Amino acid sequence: MELSLEYKIREPKIRYEKNPLLLLLHGYGSNETDLFSFASELPEEYYVISARAPYDLQFGSYAWYAINFDADQNKFSDHNQAILSRDLVVKFIEELKSKFSIDSSNITLIGFSQGSILSYSIALSYPNIVNRVGALSGYLNLDITIDNYQNNDFSGLKIFTTHGTVDQVIPIEWARKTDPILKSLGINSNYKEYPIGHGVSPQNFIDLKDWLQSK
Repeated sequence: MELSLEYKIREPKIRYEKNPLLLLLHGYGSNETDLFSFASELPEEYYVISARAPYDLQFGSYAWYAINFDADQNKFSDHNQAILSRDLVVKFIEELKSKFSIDSSNITLIGFSQGSILSYSIALSYPNIVNRVGALSGYLNLDITIDNYQNNDFSGLKIFTTHGTVDQVIPIEWARKTDPILKSLGINSNYKEYPIGHGVSPQNFIDLKDWLQSK
C-alpha cells in the first residue's frame, strides 16, 4: 500500500506479536535520513520509522510547515500548514498500524526542532494515539493544537524535553516555558538542558535512550 509520507524503516530485531513504534520527525530543511542515522543505536524491539516532511524546499530539504520572515526579520510560522502536517502524521500512524504489526498502545514520537514542535501538537491533540514524546530542541506552540485540547486525558502521556543552553535557533527561554505548561496539564514531563547549541549531544542521546527504556 502507498503511504501518505515517504519514510525509512528499521524493522525490530526482537519480534513480538505486536512491536512498539518509534516515529522520528526531522527538523526544518532536513530529511528522513537525518534522525534515521540514530536507528541502529535505538532499542531493538522497536519499529524505527523516520518520516519525510511533505513540503519540499528543494535539494533534499523538507519542512513540516513554512517559516517566513517579515521586513524586520521577525520569524513566523505557517500555522495552517502545521495543522495540516499534524493531521497528516496522525493519518500516517494509522496507515503504519495497518501495514505493520505495531502495538498501538506503545507509540513514541521523537522530534527534533520543527519535528519536536509538531510532536507536541500531535500528542496534546491526540493523546489517545501517541503515548510518549521525546522532544529535542523544540518548544510548545499551542496555536497548532486542536481546540479544547486541555480537556483531553493526558494520564497515559509521558514527555521528555531536552534543549541546548546556547541554542542559537530556538532560544532556551522558549523551551523553559514548556515544562511548567505540560505539568499544569497533569502530563508526566521530564526536562533536561545541555551546554550545547541547536543539536543533540552524546549525553542527550544517552539520556533519551535511558528514558525510552525506563518503564
